[in-house]
Amino acid sequence: MRDAAGERPYLPVLFHVFANDVNNRGEDEMTTLKRTPLFPLYSRYEGARCIDFGGWELPVQFTGIQKEHDAVRKQAGLFDVSHMGEFIVSGPSAEAFLQHMTTNDVSRLADGRVQYTLMCNPDGGVVDDLLVYRLAADRYMLVVNASNIAKDFDWLQSHRIDGVTLQDVSDDTALLALQGPNAADILARTTDAAIDTLAPFHFLPQVLVCGVPAIVSRTGYTGEDGFELYVAAADAQTLWLGLMEAGAPFRLIPAGLGARDTLRFEAKLPLYGQELSSSITPLEAGLGMFVKLGKEAFIGREALLKQQEQGLPRKLVGIEMIDRGIPRSHYPVLADGRTIGEVTTGTQSPSLKRNLGLALIEAAYAQPGTEVWVEIRGKQLKAEVVKAPFYKRSK
Repeated sequence: MRDAAGERPYLPVLFHVFANDVNNRGEDEMTTLKRTPLFPLYSRYEGARCIDFGGWELPVQFTGIQKEHDAVRKQAGLFDVSHMGEFIVSGPSAEAFLQHMTTNDVSRLADGRVQYTLMCNPDGGVVDDLLVYRLAADRYMLVVNASNIAKDFDWLQSHRIDGVTLQDVSDDTALLALQGPNAADILARTTDAAIDTLAPFHFLPQVLVCGVPAIVSRTGYTGEDGFELYVAAADAQTLWLGLMEAGAPFRLIPAGLGARDTLRFEAKLPLYGQELSSSITPLEAGLGMFVKLGKEAFIGREALLKQQEQGLPRKLVGIEMIDRGIPRSHYPVLADGRTIGEVTTGTQSPSLKRNLGLALIEAAYAQPGTEVWVEIRGKQLKAEVVKAPFYKRSK
């Protein structure tokens, strides 16, 4: 199935780069790229195709983006996301430090709780979005985007205060994401822990899963129920194989970054570098609920408070193509004969079979039903602002 321009509709804009069949290339190919501890297992899957993703050699798909997307929506998929970064923040001043560095209110966390938050620069732009895990009153784990690991660690180090120790444990940590309606049933077959009682954005710090110790977190990046499991890098293959075996009766399949992108897109979950960046604020991206302007000072607070008081100049909205065409990242969005913004992410939705996009546009045009135009290969094609997220799971 192809669009009017002959493009493959389910290939997200992130992956318009070279891809390689992991089973059919020389041993020395792409050896400069980083690999996760699970890389040796990719060759077990005949359709596995890897790409250069921010300096990592990662699978964009195992059996096909559409199939993997549907599996996560209807059964379950297993993702290798071990390229993500993990930092440990510890010490008697850890909470105060994170309160200053992040937009959300860390003081609301209790042991075993997870919080989505952002780090901002003084102008209000986003340094990164991340998860904060409270391991203890004086010990936290931060999970950051892979492309930002070095930048984020340097940012934190440059603002570190007395009573805080920072440790980058990314290389020693593997992360697997088990996502989909069958995820809880699958995980329950691999552990004696009370998985069913674990609420969203809660975690269990010491759980044996498939015989290996893990942090089990009821979080994800797909819009579905699911879990993220943090284990020692040396235990990653054991965990992957154990989960795949336990999941066979539940139609679990491995899933790559292509499906991860289409899944998060439909659920309007932001991707750093597209919906978020140093020039896009959390308020413009629609993440105001994670920005606690009423708490004590944090980096970027004054700029964000000013933006809120003066009114947002731009807003992230959903758009649907009326004319035939697929919006892609950075395509201009126009209205009244001029450019009003650009597409941040766009594709043909695998679940809805509609040509959809997220776009950052002038706030005056953000009302659903507003007619806009997307410039696709030199042609202006009609679209409409629509409500997002495009997909919400049934609970």
